[in-house]
Amino acid sequence: MTRLRHYLGAGTLAALALALHQPAQAAEDGQTIINAKCQACHTPEGNNSLSRISHQRKTPEGWLMSIARMQVMYGLKITDEERRSVVKFLADKQGLAPSETDGVRYALERRLNTVEHFDTNFEQMCARCHSAARIALQRRPAAEWEKLVNFHLGRWPSLEYQALSRDRDWFDLARKEMVPELAKRFPLDNQAWSDWKKDRPKAESLAGEWSFAGHMPGRGDISGVMSVASKGGDQFKVAVKGKFADGEAFDGEGSAVLYNGYEWRGNVAIGDTTMRQVFAALNGRMQGRMFDKSHDERGLDFVAAQQGSSRVLGVQPAYLKAGGEAEVSVIGSGLSGTPSFGPGVEVLSVVAQSPERVTVKVKASDSAAVGERDVTVGTAKGGSLAVYKEIAEVKVVPEFSVSRIGGNGGSTPKVQGSFDAEAWGKGADGKPFRIGVFPAQWSVEPFDDRAREDQDVKFAGEMDAATGIFTPGDAGPNPARKMMTNNAGNLKVIAAVDDAGQSHKGEGHMIVTVQRWNNPPIP
Repeated sequence: MTRLRHYLGAGTLAALALALHQPAQAAEDGQTIINAKCQACHTPEGNNSLSRISHQRKTPEGWLMSIARMQVMYGLKITDEERRSVVKFLADKQGLAPSETDGVRYALERRLNTVEHFDTNFEQMCARCHSAARIALQRRPAAEWEKLVNFHLGRWPSLEYQALSRDRDWFDLARKEMVPELAKRFPLDNQAWSDWKKDRPKAESLAGEWSFAGHMPGRGDISGVMSVASKGGDQFKVAVKGKFADGEAFDGEGSAVLYNGYEWRGNVAIGDTTMRQVFAALNGRMQGRMFDKSHDERGLDFVAAQQGSSRVLGVQPAYLKAGGEAEVSVIGSGLSGTPSFGPGVEVLSVVAQSPERVTVKVKASDSAAVGERDVTVGTAKGGSLAVYKEIAEVKVVPEFSVSRIGGNGGSTPKVQGSFDAEAWGKGADGKPFRIGVFPAQWSVEPFDDRAREDQDVKFAGEMDAATGIFTPGDAGPNPARKMMTNNAGNLKVIAAVDDAGQSHKGEGHMIVTVQRWNNPPIP
């Protein structure tokens, strides 16, 4: 695990975030706790309904943040065990249907370098202080959205005079335009939630073996098997046994809780690093992200299929050059037979085969059509392989990112940058297609003249040339810098890819900035 620790690191988890990943008490205890703890401020409305609380729906993280706000702002006294039970109860009773989280799960999965795209009014009125996803991951009627507007202005009265507020009547716009819009987009009651409550699957269906595939930026592809054993109710014991492409083990054990029939939250110890699992578990498939609990920027994309199903999860590596030979592995569940990669790609030999992984030696003809093609193994479908003749472009992923200085005796650790070099080709129709992630030589340069003048490359941190992992500088004033400023910087991220002697470069943009002091479960 020595190399893995280099990428994952170690540290401590904030107590509130940890609450989502510990075993919860039986959900029926939640109502008793709510009645005892919340009625001092929330008015009973009959049938175990309380003002405000009963008129919202949220994810587990959303309910956790609400309880934290009651603790911090209003002095709520609640134990960790009680809080876990209340979150479980509310996330089950007043959660979101799977379709309601589509497109905004990046916030739950801590994909903090996601660039959001919403309409301008929504972004400027609501999403300049926190992510737009935080809003999109809750449901309220119009009256509750209006109360939320009033809460914002009452709690932060200078809000109207901050950037993007001074040029408008913020409060009037919020009440008259945003409240009706939010109530329309994100209503308390809808068909999706009604249907999901009726057909919500039972937790015990998730017990069994799961084949998984994944990718960790700066580290590479990974695959293996996750064993899930029921501990009763919605709680599970989890064991992970996997390997990176270079053979390094990715093994560990932990536990998980299922919220609302599909929201999987787990903690798994991989070596001396505890990793969180934030997955959507639906229809024999789990998909989401695993990440270091104390460094959420360090993590891997994860997709799994329950054994007993027949499905291709991915191909590793997922590209092949026309006229070339390579060894590739098809990862999935219920794999039986010889993989098919489409016309022009021949399977020369089967190197190893199991229901979870088929490794073959393949050759692409010189005339093989370029582009992505579907991969099948018998009846199993779901993966793709890109055949290319030459690289047309290299993209740095993420294209724009933020890393943060830290440490140096302070309480907040550094937030690293992690990058992949993504190669793209052009099809016969001239349209671009993704080839895949290539090895690269990494470096940083000043983003502009000011960054060059301030020597940001020297002070802002160090890029690992082989992995694409950027480690920011120390927090605090630096006497060696002009005006003793800190080690912030504005940098270009350069990826140099060599493909059979042909050199290709891609560029990204990274801001190295100060610590994030407020880091809630939903950013």
